Amino acid sequence: MKNFYYITMLRDPVSRYLSEWKHVQRGATWKTSLHMCDGRSPTPDELPTCYEGDDWSGVSLQEFMDCSYNLASNRQVRMLADLSLVGCYNLTFMNESERNMILLQSAKNNLKNMAFFGLTEFQRKTQYLFERTFNLKFISPFTQFNVTRASNVDIGEDVRQRIEELNFLDVQLYEYAKDLFLQRFQYSKQEEHQKNRLKRREERRLLREQRAHQWPREEAAEVAVTEDYNSQVARW
Repeated sequence: MKNFYYITMLRDPVSRYLSEWKHVQRGATWKTSLHMCDGRSPTPDELPTCYEGDDWSGVSLQEFMDCSYNLASNRQVRMLADLSLVGCYNLTFMNESERNMILLQSAKNNLKNMAFFGLTEFQRKTQYLFERTFNLKFISPFTQFNVTRASNVDIGEDVRQRIEELNFLDVQLYEYAKDLFLQRFQYSKQEEHQKNRLKRREERRLLREQRAHQWPREEAAEVAVTEDYNSQVARW
């Protein structure tokens, strides 16, 4: 029987949103995604499209933010949460505040119960936790790329604030994830240090025992040499 583990990577919500905008601007779409939930795809009324035609190439950031049906908003929470708890994509199933609360809590619970998750902004720590979790070693260290398409987008504070508002659930999830991630990292580091201390202690104990067994043999050999020498002296 095979064991399957769910893992994921999270990213700073503003950077992730800008990255998706640039991706869509270049012509990327999710048209083939069925968005299955409770055995069915959402109706056009439940999930309208933000554009007409084959793709949304050339979309401005303002247009991207203005579409209220844009699935880029709070994508990380939606991808991690159990949508069946809130009626899938049917926004009339319950009021918005209750829906948001349930989605966020569901995403947090699912993230916490995953065997592993990493953060894009902490590549080395992510590698360390992955290797410790699955007892694997990568042949080369992860590289932290701080210069990305998202980082090259020059936005004002008002735009950043608007993106945070659009992704307010993702912002809360990321803060929770970062705190949990750093707790796991710190725990693993402490566990590793404790293991190394016990290993060194055991090595010192074995070394003392080895020396203790060697000394009696050395003393016995010295006694034998002395007695042999004395007997020869007596004969001479």
